[in-house]
Amino acid sequence: MSQVNNNQADNKIAAKNLVTINKSDIPSGGMKSYKQDDDSIILITRDEDEFFAFDGKCPHVGADLGDGMRCGNRVVCPWHHGSFDSRDGTLLEPVAMRGLTQYELTDEGDSLTVNTSAKIDKRVENDKLTDTHTIIIGGGGAGFMTANQLRHTGYGGKITLISKDDKAPYNRPLLSKAFLAGKMEEKYLMLGGSEWASKNNIELRLNQTVSEVLPNERTIVIEDESGNSEQQTADFLVVATGAEPKIPPFKGADLDGVYTLRSMEDAKLIKAASHDQRVIIVGTGFIGMEVASALMEAGKAASVTVIGRSRRVMSNIVSETVSNALIKLHEEKGVTFAFGAGVDEINGEGSKVSGVKLSDGSTLAADVVILGTGVAPRTEILNEVNAPDGVQVDEHLQLRDGVYALGDIAKATNQMGRMRIEHWRVALQHGIVTAAAILNQDNVNSLEERIPFFWTAQYGKSLRYSGHAASPDNNILFGSPDTLDYIEYYFDDDGEDTRASAASTLGRNKELVAFSELLRRGHAPTRAQINAGFNLIDQAQALSR
Repeated sequence: MSQVNNNQADNKIAAKNLVTINKSDIPSGGMKSYKQDDDSIILITRDEDEFFAFDGKCPHVGADLGDGMRCGNRVVCPWHHGSFDSRDGTLLEPVAMRGLTQYELTDEGDSLTVNTSAKIDKRVENDKLTDTHTIIIGGGGAGFMTANQLRHTGYGGKITLISKDDKAPYNRPLLSKAFLAGKMEEKYLMLGGSEWASKNNIELRLNQTVSEVLPNERTIVIEDESGNSEQQTADFLVVATGAEPKIPPFKGADLDGVYTLRSMEDAKLIKAASHDQRVIIVGTGFIGMEVASALMEAGKAASVTVIGRSRRVMSNIVSETVSNALIKLHEEKGVTFAFGAGVDEINGEGSKVSGVKLSDGSTLAADVVILGTGVAPRTEILNEVNAPDGVQVDEHLQLRDGVYALGDIAKATNQMGRMRIEHWRVALQHGIVTAAAILNQDNVNSLEERIPFFWTAQYGKSLRYSGHAASPDNNILFGSPDTLDYIEYYFDDDGEDTRASAASTLGRNKELVAFSELLRRGHAPTRAQINAGFNLIDQAQALSR
């Protein structure tokens, strides 16, 4: 009797894992997702008579990939533009950090049966460059992604990752987007999980500083907290030292209660210090606005005031109309703005901050001051080969033979030209490209074939931006920013035949995905085309067939 019951239970489990799908639901060159009763999603892609089945949730934050776009062999996430190969689920573009789980399927004639318990094993042998040593300096996104990608694409040599931080690599953008708001615990910010380094056979050296790099010798000097130093030489040297906050030369900037936000420790200090306190944020860029949003969502600060010299927020990114909508959103949540004056000095009582004196002579009382005044690349250890505005590298992030510079410090050539960009997606792109260069893989796109992308999360709304524009003021706007439903295109001049170089959106994700694909392929629409009603989605799909 027991055996019969067990067999019945096994049959029920097996039946639950089998999903039948009609072939006719999916056009050739297309895809479709199927939501299941257990909240899982199955994604099916089709090329002529070939079908492929995947976990349909983006491994980044779970977006339904069926709501995204398929452009050629690329499945693009609608939220953060992670991209995957439609034939095997391979990761093509971050911010996802791994590919899609692929399921076995059975052809039943007019239908398909997907077995979600039968996953296709994609593990690779770590049998490449087994006698080599790669040293990575920096535990941010670029350093992490280089190490992670090396291990998941066959690198079998030794990997050492050196970080000044006291923690294994973690998701820094989520500090201002979720952690500060109390929406995410520290453990969920760890990149790859708490055991990532040990599981991937990576030597993680924390609380250590690289004081010198000798690029021609691929040699570094490491110092620990006690001042002890040692030299190490590598076969491959990856420098990803990131950026550090700019602290303006304000009088009083060193007072207790003045903070910047770059690390987990910074975020913890700000969370603790802001309880029942008057908080002033200096800076109206996306970091300043995210911190304002996070503190208001946390609901612990007595008040939050944002100081800006101009009367716009995120003024180098979005138009005045979009800026005004963002200001309105923040004011509705209780944020106060002080526009039109800079900071003259930060006042204190003893060693503790007490207020901020503005350049117009007025003073604002404050218990906590947060400086969101930009960052500067940490390029000191590469000064001998470094241009003033970033380390000049090639399309594979290479500085010298076997030496790479990436992330916030790199001035590299992407689809938009040579530039230094301080965004998470770009740092992760750099890691993928560098790992492929080390492994000499020619099936991975170089940086020249990629475009920048970033997003900012404020009060649960996600403003997404793709490309790069010198200014947001040569723009075309569709929709209503006030209702958080718009897309805006940016141009480098006002010519009718000028192609858009960037776009931002709230709520029109598919259009932004289509624009991004056109931009990546060198076919961004012109001002005249957009004004004439150019259909980006149709064009992006047509170009990719």
